[in-house]
Amino acid sequence: QVQLVESGGGSVQAGGSLRLSCAASGYTGGSYCVGWFRQVLGKEREGLATMATGDGRTYYADSVKGRFTISQDNAKNTLYLQMTLLKPEDTAMYYCAARRGAACWAPGADDWQLFPYWGQGTQVTVSS
Repeated sequence: QVQLVESGGGSVQAGGSLRLSCAASGYTGGSYCVGWFRQVLGKEREGLATMATGDGRTYYADSVKGRFTISQDNAKNTLYLQMTLLKPEDTAMYYCAARRGAACWAPGADDWQLFPYWGQGTQVTVSS
């Protein structure tokens, strides 16, 4: 059973940076597609970035391209999301997610439904 635990959320002023972490356990052999999503209460969950664990390829939603960077530390089984130039509209609950398989692509609308494994989320609040 894959388990994911996010950390690193908090409050920051606009223009600031935060790095989120996602500690993973329970991976079995093979490749996974892992990613970061966010959700504002009452709105659809939004895909931000994904990474294929097998070859390290990364994919980004247009809304965060150039500002957010997804990366992984294989030795620590930890996924990261480095967020820069934060805006008040980035305020949301942030989740990491994973699914088995090498196929990975830039997250689009409703792609969050393809991920069966989720963390509990970490809140990010950006003030103006």
